[in-house]
Amino acid sequence: MVVVMAPEANEADIRAVVSLVETAGGDAFVSRGVERTIIGLVGDVQQFGALNLRAMHGVSDVVRISVPYKLVSRENHAERSVVRVGGVPVGPGTMTLIAGPCAVETPEQTLGAAQMAKAAGATLLRGGAFKPRTSPYAFQGLGEAGLRILADVRDETGMPIVTEVVDAADVDLVASYADMLQIGTRNAQNFALLQAAGEAGKPVMLKRGMNGTIEEWLMAAEYVAQRGNLDIVLCERGIRTFERATRNTLDISAVPVAQRLSHLPVIVDPSHSGGSRDLVLPLTRAAIAVGADGVIIDVHPHPETALCDGPQALVDGDLRELAKLVRELPPIVGRALTEAPGVVTGGVTA
Repeated sequence: MVVVMAPEANEADIRAVVSLVETAGGDAFVSRGVERTIIGLVGDVQQFGALNLRAMHGVSDVVRISVPYKLVSRENHAERSVVRVGGVPVGPGTMTLIAGPCAVETPEQTLGAAQMAKAAGATLLRGGAFKPRTSPYAFQGLGEAGLRILADVRDETGMPIVTEVVDAADVDLVASYADMLQIGTRNAQNFALLQAAGEAGKPVMLKRGMNGTIEEWLMAAEYVAQRGNLDIVLCERGIRTFERATRNTLDISAVPVAQRLSHLPVIVDPSHSGGSRDLVLPLTRAAIAVGADGVIIDVHPHPETALCDGPQALVDGDLRELAKLVRELPPIVGRALTEAPGVVTGGVTA
């Protein structure tokens, strides 16, 4: 069961609901989004029904949810949500391009990649300072030094930062630099990390676990939402199957399915799903055509020397084609490319 607060509800109204629920022996989890506040209730539903919560000041509705992911479900939030990252909208009506180097290596490399990404139409900069890798001997990222590089590049380009956090102990540090926290596929069910990210006060990008079902993906998002944060963007990045022709198998059907089940924005990672430069543009076309709210793409000034995932990073002619693609294809499916905070092409205001 969830209590939907009215837009004009104040903190006193929210505290009154929480106090009443707790007095009745239940638990109440407050989740604040851009548009409204939702309070998830855990306990005896029949007893909650006797509290007459609908009559309380500031309460818009009380909804009984049948699915286990109550806060991120469309049963309690029929309209799809928009998440704003440093003022950049991600959600229905727009197509947001997030791009940058898979890993931060040097200030020059990161700034070069950011400028390439921005020229192609990207409004959010992705870059990894902490890099969880399959091999313990592979490049693991620069840590806080990488975060400082990203912050400097943000100052230079004006692009808000999306970067990964891999340990609950590092959440506060990463959040002090980042505009959005990314949870990678290997941590998709690291529940302590998900809860810590939910408490950090920053939007969260949640990648689907490589072996995760869509329901498990949404339940992971619920862990973030239950800690007070509804500013979550889901990212389909390919799942592990028997097929070895691609790095992962892009489950393109996951986009409309997740959008049907959840109000959260859904984006696609064509770089890590295909794992090869020649697949990134075709998979980007597929993502836009199926209705994704955005894509996240690797770029690198010199991919032949990249310390991480060079074979999938776009350069030169690929980026020119990407720029053309993200401007021409979204309007065909009723979207506009996000240009800058508050402004998008096609006359649509974010």
